[in-house]
Amino acid sequence: MHLTAKVRRYPPAARLGGRRGKLSAAAVVLAAAGAVAGTLTAVLSGPPRGSGQFGLPDVRPFTGSAPVIAGVPLTVGTGTRLLPGSPVPVVKTPATGGAVAALHRSVQPDLLVVAPFSLPDGVLDAVRKLPGLVQAERIEAVRMRVNGASTALLGVDPSQFRSFAARPTGAATGLWQGVADGGIAVSYTMGELAKIPLGGSVLAAGQTPRRLPVVAFGTLGIGGVNAVVSDATATALGAPAGNAIVVGVQARDITADAAAIGRLLPKGARVEQLVTLVSTGTNGTTTKGGSSAGAGSVTAAAAPTAALDAMLSAAMSRRGLPYVYGAAGPASFDCSGLVQWSFARAGITMPRTAAEQALAGPAVPVSQLQPGDLLFYHTDPTAPGYISHVGIYLGNGWMIQAPQPGMNVEVVHAYFGTEFAGAIRVSPAQAGAVAGRVALGAAATGTRCPG
Repeated sequence: MHLTAKVRRYPPAARLGGRRGKLSAAAVVLAAAGAVAGTLTAVLSGPPRGSGQFGLPDVRPFTGSAPVIAGVPLTVGTGTRLLPGSPVPVVKTPATGGAVAALHRSVQPDLLVVAPFSLPDGVLDAVRKLPGLVQAERIEAVRMRVNGASTALLGVDPSQFRSFAARPTGAATGLWQGVADGGIAVSYTMGELAKIPLGGSVLAAGQTPRRLPVVAFGTLGIGGVNAVVSDATATALGAPAGNAIVVGVQARDITADAAAIGRLLPKGARVEQLVTLVSTGTNGTTTKGGSSAGAGSVTAAAAPTAALDAMLSAAMSRRGLPYVYGAAGPASFDCSGLVQWSFARAGITMPRTAAEQALAGPAVPVSQLQPGDLLFYHTDPTAPGYISHVGIYLGNGWMIQAPQPGMNVEVVHAYFGTEFAGAIRVSPAQAGAVAGRVALGAAATGTRCPG
């Protein structure tokens, strides 16, 4: 059984080698949230220009409400009934445990404390006493293989943690009830692209492997995290109980809060940012970014031209190879895997997931795009502000991407429609710093998450 929650179609003329179509010559006003300081409004009287090193003709990028990638039908287990009226796909099952509490508010998850051991009880109490704190909850944060893919997984108290989730997911009471009853909820993207059967089961290969019922597809909105279970399920899988704390704060610049929390932690624990910090100039002013791409200083050193040329040549050499969820080359790729592999060929270390790659450099206006810049997109209906897709800008209005299962790495018209989340210019130093974080570090299995 298949369920298509959102039909996506990419026009044939969009692909290199497809039938050419005439696009409107009228100027397009693009509103893309979250450029360097607030909302960016760019007027495109023509396509962003590039080097032409691949002989690509000038084309006008796509705009409007059409989606960036075509839809993949969700896989639903035979005989499975979905809960009607749920904001995310949820299996209808009888509750076997206590009812979860209602959602009273939504809280931005700003910081994550994580350690490879159980944190002392006093750490959470001390964090909660800090001024400007909105909410702090103790959780488990580990990496393990889920359905064969290395995955970042959280163990939570569903009643308390749901306020930190992206609003549609947080509001899905059936999802949190299913988690409380011993099930696993995976991100919409993972469920869609990895073809996990909703209502079926997956193997969670922690220190103590277990098959878990898949109760929902709902994205938390925390970069790189693709699965959530209850505290009890996480510890049964071998996660250290309470080895992490998720924190929401009031401040727009969370640097001071991170430092204050860091001083409370035992050796071996650390605090990581879960939101972008955008520098608005040379005076050091920083603010929380929105749901768009870009982080770090606008003056950060970009990758050298020679390195970008090598990266672009590597990416173009992968044209025609298949999309596989969780793959990062050399013979198959998902969207962020293509980015990571291509930059690695140029000696630049990139983080693994699209959401993390969006932090690898400062935002760049559409009107100033150059070949090698990264383009990011919101494609997840359960977390509308979450970055879940990335492509590489080639110049002359083109981009290369690994789109979805059943398709190959392809060159298409660059897309600046309603799902566009912004563009960045990669800073090797910034990218390396993001890639080196251990925000969901060594615990349970110690493996790495492709996302």
